[in-house]
Amino acid sequence: MHEIIQFFSHLNFNWSFIESFAVLFSVIYVILAAKQNIWCWGAAAISVILYIYICFTAQLYPETGLQVFYLFMAGYGYHHWNKKEQELQISEWSSSKHLLILGIGAILTFLMGFYFTTYTNAAMPLVDSFTTVFSIFATFMVAKKILGNWLYWIVIDAVSVYLYFSRDLHLTSLLFLAYTIIAIFGYFRWLKIMPKDA
Repeated sequence: MHEIIQFFSHLNFNWSFIESFAVLFSVIYVILAAKQNIWCWGAAAISVILYIYICFTAQLYPETGLQVFYLFMAGYGYHHWNKKEQELQISEWSSSKHLLILGIGAILTFLMGFYFTTYTNAAMPLVDSFTTVFSIFATFMVAKKILGNWLYWIVIDAVSVYLYFSRDLHLTSLLFLAYTIIAIFGYFRWLKIMPKDA
């Protein structure tokens, strides 16, 4: 036990009050989303407001823009899930549609990464651009209850562990490690309850 404590003390974790609350509401969001609970969007709104400040301060500019997008998507997701006329069912897109998203995403990642590398002092612009671009696609898929969103999040979250740790946002890095695990469970949970004809 002493060795474990000593190991973590050498990592020099840097946790702030704001980051702690952002992480808390982010965890609440992803757990509620996996359970298809509409209040996940309220938790998302609180966490992204905090992360707009955190990411801008850490010079993660594409990620800052992504958080602004998340804020709008929280409102859209709540509205979309709250439709009374028909219950939104989990469904899946075709392989060709996913391949199209991967192709467009790769191009957008390169262009955004090139811009932020050339014209700004952004930290890790290519990695930041990758997580930003594909998070936009994945968030839209969550709002539409597309099963494959969880597979995107597994990759995005795993890459984000490295991204945030490199910027000394250690608590957020641990959050994305938890996200990766929750996304795996989320995928199998949605797969189990998805209508067979979807």
